[in-house]
Amino acid sequence: MNAFLALYAGQVSRARAARVPLLFVATLQSVGILLLLRGVVDEGSRTTSQQVVAGSTVLVVAFVALNLLSQRFGLLRGSGALDHYATLPVSGSLVVLATAASYATFTIPGAVLTSIIGSLLYGLPLSHLWVLIGVLPLAGASLAGLGACLGLLAPRPELATVAGQLGMSGVLFLGIIPEKRLPEVVQWVRAAVPSTYATDALASSFSRHLDAGLLVQDLGVCLVVSVVALSLASASFRRAVRA
Repeated sequence: MNAFLALYAGQVSRARAARVPLLFVATLQSVGILLLLRGVVDEGSRTTSQQVVAGSTVLVVAFVALNLLSQRFGLLRGSGALDHYATLPVSGSLVVLATAASYATFTIPGAVLTSIIGSLLYGLPLSHLWVLIGVLPLAGASLAGLGACLGLLAPRPELATVAGQLGMSGVLFLGIIPEKRLPEVVQWVRAAVPSTYATDALASSFSRHLDAGLLVQDLGVCLVVSVVALSLASASFRRAVRA
């Protein structure tokens, strides 16, 4: 635990100066999407409104977990800086987890602000926003694990950046459009994207009556994917160090 906290604190201090301005961009980007779609979403379409707000909120997490974290690990791998972490008396999984957690921490204020603004803008209830307590960490962990994999497996930092941006675009597209409005083939693709379960869990919280069973089911899938994604990222870290 002490080793994790030390790594976490070090990663937070490194990320604060360089990444905080980009987090403002992530928040403004999501709020901009909310404002843009407000003009085209029918006021009577409650399901679409819920999905747009939930998808825009999770997009803040995706911007950091997929885009920035893939860049971070891509640069570490490209510059040979991973060798430094390999010399530390900690496991690779701890390095990945601490780095992912440090980046995910910065998403919390922006994601909460986005969800509140979206709820007010689309006339959705705020009573169940406590669901964010489960949604944000699990969405962050699953997407951060995938972002770390992209950065560690990409042969060049530039490719890691491109992969992270494409992943973030996929999260946006599949998150803000209700599942039933997508073609069946795309629905199968959507089912394989971990962030969609976090989005659906958050979208369900904007209903007047919360479906606890559906919420637990979606968050349970996020939990399983988080463990798998972080395990794959740890394996990718060990592979990159040995390369």
